[in-house]
Amino acid sequence: MSKRNFILLIIIIILAIISVFGYFYFNPTTNTSEDGGIGTNFISQFNPFGRGTTKPPTNTNPTVNVSGYQPSTTEIKNIKLKKVSSVPIAGFTVFSKERLKEIPIPEPSPIPTPTQTNLPLSGEGVAPTSEQGLSLPETTNMGSVAKIGLKKPTKPTPPQTEFMPALRYVDRTTGNIYQTFADKIEERRFSTTIIPMIYEAFFGNKGNSVIMRYLKSDLKTIITFVGTLPKESLGADTTTDNEIKGVFLPENIRDMSLSSDANSVFYLFNSGDSAIGATLSLLTNKKVQVFDSPFTEWLSSFPNSKMITFTTKPSSGTPGYMYAMNPSNKNYNFNKILNGINGLTTLISPNGKLVLYSDNNLSLNIYHTDTKVSDVLGVKTLAEKCTWNKTGDTVYCGVPKSIANAQYPDSWYQGGVSFSDQIWKIDIKTGNTTIIADLSTISGGENIDSIKLALDNEENYLFFVNKKDSFLWELGLK
Repeated sequence: MSKRNFILLIIIIILAIISVFGYFYFNPTTNTSEDGGIGTNFISQFNPFGRGTTKPPTNTNPTVNVSGYQPSTTEIKNIKLKKVSSVPIAGFTVFSKERLKEIPIPEPSPIPTPTQTNLPLSGEGVAPTSEQGLSLPETTNMGSVAKIGLKKPTKPTPPQTEFMPALRYVDRTTGNIYQTFADKIEERRFSTTIIPMIYEAFFGNKGNSVIMRYLKSDLKTIITFVGTLPKESLGADTTTDNEIKGVFLPENIRDMSLSSDANSVFYLFNSGDSAIGATLSLLTNKKVQVFDSPFTEWLSSFPNSKMITFTTKPSSGTPGYMYAMNPSNKNYNFNKILNGINGLTTLISPNGKLVLYSDNNLSLNIYHTDTKVSDVLGVKTLAEKCTWNKTGDTVYCGVPKSIANAQYPDSWYQGGVSFSDQIWKIDIKTGNTTIIADLSTISGGENIDSIKLALDNEENYLFFVNKKDSFLWELGLK
């Protein structure tokens, strides 16, 4: 081969190599590898100057850290949080209320276009011919025709109704009562009775009775008013001029608790140096004294008709005790349940077999009254920031995302410490815990310190009050 031809061959080879590299440089292809990474074509792997950058995958799993406690399983659902009340409230209730069911009106079907095959309209019959093989009688029995046209009168169909969770609550400032359905927040004023500065309110008898507690003008004497709400007519508009009529209980009632069926209330008041306890039926207004004690600092609970519990008022440096009694037993037998726990707060299950309690470290525990055994739940909060479901196998709690060093529960009661909560669901049988929602996230940044938690019967909604401002909130669970 001549020198000239050899040089030409070398030039052609160089041009070919440049062409190949140029093609892959300006036409890269990418493929997703099976292991989730990003793969490139073979040539581009040797190209040190990429035309773009690949970001490493980000970890979207949230890290939960609540003062060292973590749930065994976490699940943050896409659920809805709504502020129910437009005013600060003193108390609320959840009950089942009947309403007219909304039935969608079907769209009218289109009128068909007449064709030659349509049957003749009434009064436009075509006389048959002999060729059709049809014949009409010369006379018509008009009486039979008239009978055929008559219809027996039918009874009007009653409107369809449905029972839905509803709310009633008391305006803390005026004492007015408001109500709304849970699925459609349409706040309506139910009463105009003015009782200024209500500190605490309870509802009973399926929302038809209300108990309001406030201070007398001397700002020392505690007044307790028990009223009956007027009944509503189905389908009628809620009137705003309802007047609440009722009676007053003894002055300076120190503590009250509503029975689980909300038909009775237990209350404590001092008589001399002793504490007297009595029950009041909201159905019959019958009062019965069931308790007396030389010790006056009690917090009561009324889980069922055969049990009333008494817990000493909690303080961080003071051992707490819990007792129970049967109100139908006139011997007032006091049975000790828990003792010697500093900062003790309690919440007993509806059947009275389980006690949810917390201590001055906010450690949440379950005590089994039958086996006398306590289980640590691995959650840090106060027992009173929780609620039982109706079957007594699950609790829902407001759990602080962070907890400052302080004396608990004293600092929280006094307002020196406030929390920003997540809502946790705890299965007592399995011990599994689930994060339902981070309230500050789904509320748009508002920190909520949840108290007075309550569920509807079907566990579709969780309701609570924000301790910071006393507004009522609703969390959809399904």
